[in-house]
Amino acid sequence: MFTLILGGARSGKSRLAQRFAADSPRVIYVATAHVANDDAEMAERINHHRADRSASWRTIEEPLALAGAVEHAADEAGAVLVDCLTIWLSNLFWEYRDAPPHQIEDIVRAELQRIAVAGRDCHVILVSNELGCGTVPEAAVTRAFRDTQGLLNQWAAELADEVIFVVAGLPLYLKKKAQ
Repeated sequence: MFTLILGGARSGKSRLAQRFAADSPRVIYVATAHVANDDAEMAERINHHRADRSASWRTIEEPLALAGAVEHAADEAGAVLVDCLTIWLSNLFWEYRDAPPHQIEDIVRAELQRIAVAGRDCHVILVSNELGCGTVPEAAVTRAFRDTQGLLNQWAAELADEVIFVVAGLPLYLKKKAQ
């Protein structure tokens, strides 16, 4: 089973993903964020996420090689929760900052394909931000990131068994697994 949970900042998407994962007896949480030593606000966000999840869950921190982390986790867990694709994409944009956007898009598509295959063995839950509802960014790199995020969400939704959009903590099912 492969679930994609989308929403804006502080929409409740991570909380919903954690509720879904909690139904599994063994959960592995794949965290994509990493903190620069001088980013106290991001460190606080990460600490908040750590405090919110069950102490019985194992955590893998993987900012770049996401598919490999999910594949490894899927071999051991009933549920793999990835939080979040947007931070992962940001990491890719930094890692490949001199590459054209289409090269990053190719990496994203290949990683998502591998993640979808891993979702056949356990419940894979991906959390991602919906960024396309706001204004058009001024800087070209920000527009490229926003556009690639939109494509990432489309590709993940296409592969997912179910897609949920969260607004104000309320889930709206956009795609449900066929019974």
